[in-house]
Amino acid sequence: MSYKEKLIEVQEAINLAAAEVKRNTRDISLVAVSKTQPIEKIEKLISLGHRIFGENRVQEAKTKWKPLKSKYDGLELHLIGALQTNKVKEAVALFDVIETVDRPKLAAALSKEMSEQAVEIPCYIQVNTGEERQKAGIYPEETADFVDYCKNELSLNILGLMCIPPANETPALHFALLAGIAEETNLENLSMGMSSDYEVAIKLGATHIRLGTALFGARDI
Repeated sequence: MSYKEKLIEVQEAINLAAAEVKRNTRDISLVAVSKTQPIEKIEKLISLGHRIFGENRVQEAKTKWKPLKSKYDGLELHLIGALQTNKVKEAVALFDVIETVDRPKLAAALSKEMSEQAVEIPCYIQVNTGEERQKAGIYPEETADFVDYCKNELSLNILGLMCIPPANETPALHFALLAGIAEETNLENLSMGMSSDYEVAIKLGATHIRLGTALFGARDI
């Protein structure tokens, strides 16, 4: 299947899922997860008009996206992987959205660096909906206080919440939980849903879905 066919297939699935719950597809953004993908594959999607991409690692993204951003207009790059505080300066300089604010130390470092670089980058709070010890993210019961801290004490532009459900649990339960927390904290955006479950996520309110395999095929590494 060509990249154009894959993109059309995904867009049709988005349309169907949105229609089932009477949502406007204009409220749903497709983030193409390009981690480990070479520039030539990314450019195939760009040539089809796609402009929103997600990367997991700062160093890998820096290598690929500095030249891409200088070549193409209108690209929007999301950081969707864990961010170490020693990479904050580079992340703020490169990314347009940071979806993985997951602890006070990182939030404070981001706030300080954005001030130093005189930029305001939209951020999402990563919520550990499964309360998995090995996974990053604020626990659900701590999210409201953390959102308040980020917004009011650090002046971060918090747009929404993101989650990665546990692999062995029904994702719908976690998407519904995240949507409920967003409502409680007056946040409108929900980054949730990947290639295997994005249609469910859309039906439960996702505004941003993060798809890699569905667009690029299985990764080689």
